Amino acid sequence: MEYTVQKLGRLAGISTRTLRYYDEIGILKPARINSSGYRIYGEAEVDRLQQILFYRELGVSLDSIKEIVTAPSFDGSNALREHREKLLEKRDQLDMLIANVDKTIALTEGRIKMSNKEKFEGFKKKMIEDNEKKYGREIREKYGKDTVEKSNAKLMNMTEEEYDRATRLAEEVMATLAEAFKTGDPASSIAQKAADLHKQWLTLYWSEYSKEAHAGIAQMYVDDERFTAYYDKEQPGTAAFLRDAILIYTGIKK
Repeated sequence: MEYTVQKLGRLAGISTRTLRYYDEIGILKPARINSSGYRIYGEAEVDRLQQILFYRELGVSLDSIKEIVTAPSFDGSNALREHREKLLEKRDQLDMLIANVDKTIALTEGRIKMSNKEKFEGFKKKMIEDNEKKYGREIREKYGKDTVEKSNAKLMNMTEEEYDRATRLAEEVMATLAEAFKTGDPASSIAQKAADLHKQWLTLYWSEYSKEAHAGIAQMYVDDERFTAYYDKEQPGTAAFLRDAILIYTGIKK
C-alpha cells in the first residue's frame, strides 16, 4: 500500500511538517515523487517511520536515530526486540514510581509506614533510566554490559546516607574543580584534590575502581560533547582540565 504525506501523517499521528522535515534531513525519504509532485511512501518507509517513532519515544536524538537506521548493518527485527526491552524497562520504572506515589499517599494519610529507602527507590530507578537514555550505548560499548549492570545495581542498593554522600561529593568535585581551573595547572595540589574527589564519587557508583577506567571516563568527558557541555557550562575548558588532572592523578599518559 502507498501513502501520501497527509495519509501517512494521519496514520502515524504526526504532522505533515514533521514528515517533510524527516525528508529534508535524510532520515525518511519517500519511495518516490509522483507526476503531481507529491511524496509517496511505501511499506518500507512505513516500517522505518515506526522505528524512528520508537526511538523518539525512548528519547534518542534525531541525529543518533539517523545514524542508526541508515547504517548498512541496521537490523529492523533486532531493533524491535531492543525497543521492546527498553519499553519494558520504562514500564517497570513507571510502575515503581506509581507504587512509590501510592505508598507516599498512604503514608501521609497515616495508613502505612514507609522507610526513607523506599521513598527514594523510584527516583534512583529514574536516574538509571535517564543515564541509559543519554549514555547507555556509549558506556556499554566502552565498559561492557556486566560493568554497567553492576553499577546500576549498586545505585539501587544505595542507602540514604550513601546517596546523600554521593550528592555532596558531586557538589564538592564541581566547587573544587572551579577553583583548580583558575590556577591553570592540572598538576596543582587543588587540581589533584579535585581528581581524588572525583575518584571517591565514582567509587560510590562503580563496583570496582581501576586507574585505566578512571582515565577512560575522563577522556570521554572531552570526546563526548554532552559531557563537555556539562563541565564547560561555567568555564569553557573545564572538561579538558579535569581530564588532564585525572591523567596526572592516575599516571595514565594521553
